[in-house]
Amino acid sequence: MPTTSVNFLSNLPWWGWVLLFLILVAIWDIFIQKKHTIKHNYPIVGHLRYWLESIGPEMRQYFVANNREELPFNRIERGWIYASAKRENNYEGFGSDRDLLAHQHVFIKNRMMAYSVPQGHPNVIDNNFVPCAKIMGAYNMRKKPFRPASIINVSAMSFGSLSAAAVQALNKGVLKAGAYHNTGEGGLSPYHKQGGDVIFHFGTGYFGVRTEDGNFSMEKLKKLVHDNPCIKAIEIKLSQGAKPGKGGVLPGAKITPELAEIRGVEVGKDVLSPATHKAFSNVPELMALIESIANETGLPVGIKGAIGKLDQWEELADIMLKTGKGPDFITVDGGEGGTGAAPPSFADHVSLLWVYGFSNLYKVFLDRKLTERIVFVGSGKLGFPAKAAMAFAMGVDCINVAREAMMSIGCIQAQVCHTNRCPTGIATQKKWLQNGINVPLKSDRLAQYFKTFRKELLEITHAAGYEHPCQFTMDDVQVNVDGNELNKSLASTYGYHKTKVHFTGVQNLKDCSYLGGKLD
Repeated sequence: MPTTSVNFLSNLPWWGWVLLFLILVAIWDIFIQKKHTIKHNYPIVGHLRYWLESIGPEMRQYFVANNREELPFNRIERGWIYASAKRENNYEGFGSDRDLLAHQHVFIKNRMMAYSVPQGHPNVIDNNFVPCAKIMGAYNMRKKPFRPASIINVSAMSFGSLSAAAVQALNKGVLKAGAYHNTGEGGLSPYHKQGGDVIFHFGTGYFGVRTEDGNFSMEKLKKLVHDNPCIKAIEIKLSQGAKPGKGGVLPGAKITPELAEIRGVEVGKDVLSPATHKAFSNVPELMALIESIANETGLPVGIKGAIGKLDQWEELADIMLKTGKGPDFITVDGGEGGTGAAPPSFADHVSLLWVYGFSNLYKVFLDRKLTERIVFVGSGKLGFPAKAAMAFAMGVDCINVAREAMMSIGCIQAQVCHTNRCPTGIATQKKWLQNGINVPLKSDRLAQYFKTFRKELLEITHAAGYEHPCQFTMDDVQVNVDGNELNKSLASTYGYHKTKVHFTGVQNLKDCSYLGGKLD
């Protein structure tokens, strides 16, 4: 470079460097890059448009949307979870700011005289002690039946979609809360084994119980159960709310040696999760697999699905009625999407919302008098006391929470879970971002969220005159509906009455030898 040029550059003031940089950007925008019309037609300034677009969700979240407007969880809902997890004031003052006439708004009927907790009752000692009123595997006489010690538990979220630190915090949290932790379909990782009860979940990829050619291995499942007594039940995923009927691809670039070992796949090689199972292709074969797994492991076996067409569910119920066998529990996911990444066409349109899907499915088993055999688990934005009360009135026995659990350990609803750029370190494999998660602190917060949730749900239950949420009936809850009547009972809205749960008192649940969890 000529000496004069060097001298010129060395003598440039700071604003000269800025001007030179902008000139180079303009040259790039106009003459070199060919992808973006806006940048070509409006060099330099066009970059501002893309930057503003990239931070649009954050701008709307913090400055534009009102407290009740955001989806999937609005600011009031998130605030309640954060405050509950941190043991802060989660009350509201000056009355409700909700539109109480809005479609699907829930009203819970209180009793003139609320249920009074007697002296010596377990809830006098522990105001959030609420075990499941039913036992998984009791009807089918499994060798190791399981009563969840908490009616609120962590839903299926795998290591891989969530970070190691997040999974570890969740499992330590359920240990402190006496709840269970569903592994998700990514296999049982070391981070799931922090002391909490676990439900092992597998889907079409059979990760963790997979043969080299991608089929299901009963021997690997038996060994996994034998080596890990924390596993209390097995769940077969038929579909999930985010993308029912669709498989997925785990890119080889994301498959570290640790993930490869846990999932039973090859390092650096793309892994396909098919849309359908290889281990069965019809309902009778599914039933056979359920019984085979239960016999080989001794554990309760359940199935999970998002609900759409009912013909195969009706076939399943008919076989159960004929044989006296079948799944010990059924987890019903909502079609409104969840933690799994999915195309908008699936998240927005495929399968029914939880309230419609669950009510349709429950009636299938109710019509055949099969509901007492099954523990029904609800999963689909039910992580709030009033929604949980509604779900129990409709027939659920337990509730699984996913995104709500993530928020309790720090999720800010950035909605970039699928990009590996989660700013809180929860849904990313980037070590630097994960380092921001204080596992002991976050596990405390999950436990506190669960305890606050159960406490407030119990308070609503007692206000309605009941001892346990399983006693809610369809006539105890009303929802606003469109039509000639402003609101109707759940029974009138969805067209059934749930089966009465056999319940004799919380003390008897506490004394039950099948009780899971590790409560103080």
